[in-house]
Amino acid sequence: MEPKLTNDIILWLMESDPSIRWQVLRDLLGADEKTASTERRRVATEGWGAKLLSYQDASGRWGGQLYSNKWLSTTYTLLLLRQMGLEQSNLQARRGCRELLEGGYRQHGGISYARTGDSIDHGVTGMVLALLAYFQYSDERVQVIAEYLLDQQMVDGRWEPFPDNDNVRYAMDTTLLILDGLHEFEQMDPHCSNMVAEAQKHGREYLLQNRLYKSIQTGLALDKKITLISFPPYWHSDILVVLDYFQNCCADRDERIGDAIQLLKGKRNADGCWDLQNRHPGKTFIEMEQIGKPSRWNTLRAFRVLSWWNRN
Repeated sequence: MEPKLTNDIILWLMESDPSIRWQVLRDLLGADEKTASTERRRVATEGWGAKLLSYQDASGRWGGQLYSNKWLSTTYTLLLLRQMGLEQSNLQARRGCRELLEGGYRQHGGISYARTGDSIDHGVTGMVLALLAYFQYSDERVQVIAEYLLDQQMVDGRWEPFPDNDNVRYAMDTTLLILDGLHEFEQMDPHCSNMVAEAQKHGREYLLQNRLYKSIQTGLALDKKITLISFPPYWHSDILVVLDYFQNCCADRDERIGDAIQLLKGKRNADGCWDLQNRHPGKTFIEMEQIGKPSRWNTLRAFRVLSWWNRN
């Protein structure tokens, strides 16, 4: 049976934080831009978003760190604020972006927050690109970062997490993080090189060949956690994260996405909602939801994905 968005579910979602309410208005109820934007502005002044912003220190950082000290660091706090829909012009977020760029940028365009050496993590570089582009941080180095990532794409469309080190295999996570970053970069600069669009198309094809969460070799899920939906996902990939990326790109319907869609539908509760199935261990500034309980974040995102899928 096709999941239905009932009035009871809508009321339950709208009883939550502004960060959820404005996305429900925009993505599920088709509200006009003025109505959704009015609610979106509250993310910075009320609830979870305002609380996160209050933890920024005088240097412009969160948790005293740029990347380490998960999940309290500047990188992961800004990622969550972005997912909440904090307005792109927010000055506090841009101060954080400045810290990320100044503290991690390397001349060739990669990002490194390693305490020793300049070890580049391509996944981290993709996350930082997504943040700089989303918050429209004006700096010529943003384009250099995008160009660096284009140069690192493998022949089959994937990205490996570390250059010159193919022993570490988080290619699915890394590829999705970089695709997300390139998509945000393209939104910030619609006149950027066609190579950005082509790289994304090639990277999505790699994910599609893996049916978004499976091994090409075995046809089985890469690991159990990728089938469990979490929020916030941080750097981790799972089926809902990948599906939400595809809907955000307005990608065409492809039958290879069908397995992930069916898996998502099967996770729906009898009351019509989706639970928080997994939490990635680490310290957080705020606890929004409880594992094993109905999740507004996952329910919002699941209905958003299904709405896109059924439109295509």
